[in-house]
Amino acid sequence: MVGPDGRPRCPWGSTTEDYAVYHDTEWGRPVHGDDALYERLCLEGFQSGLSWLTILRKREAFRAAFAGFHIPAVARFTEEDERRLLADPGIVRNRAKIRAALGNARVAAAWEPGELDGLVWSYAPDPARRPVPRTTAQVPGSTPESTALAKELKRRGFRFVGPTTVYALMQACGLVDDHLADCWCHAPGTSGENAR
Repeated sequence: MVGPDGRPRCPWGSTTEDYAVYHDTEWGRPVHGDDALYERLCLEGFQSGLSWLTILRKREAFRAAFAGFHIPAVARFTEEDERRLLADPGIVRNRAKIRAALGNARVAAAWEPGELDGLVWSYAPDPARRPVPRTTAQVPGSTPESTALAKELKRRGFRFVGPTTVYALMQACGLVDDHLADCWCHAPGTSGENAR
């Protein structure tokens, strides 16, 4: 779809201004750093069953509620913090998702610095072996890589990290480039970084 600025985008990227900004400036760009990946993993988990637009519009409230998604800080959250989160109208108040986010921080806090980043990126597929999607119907909901990463994260103690959630993380964080072939953000043969 061609937006008002004349740029062709993935269809979802032209539906609202919030989506256009996210599509053009974040989605599919490489993200590194334990805290940054933890944030994206939490947000993808909170999105499960909801519109991504809901999460996107609550993102700053999530950041405030979860101490900027700084893993050591969230790992120290107490039952009182959990009650505070459950009462916070600015975020998604789902007990299972909140507990998963806190538990995942406690797991990641015990790892070496850079370990979450290294683990996630070790599952990035070779871009040269991935077909370029031409339609949204050609974009998968999960892949063998996302299934394997989800399994490994679960083995290590993470929760709310199924293959579909993990694949959404991979798309959002640039491990794969699922911008459609005619989208201005897609860069042939790369993760899309060169087009941006």
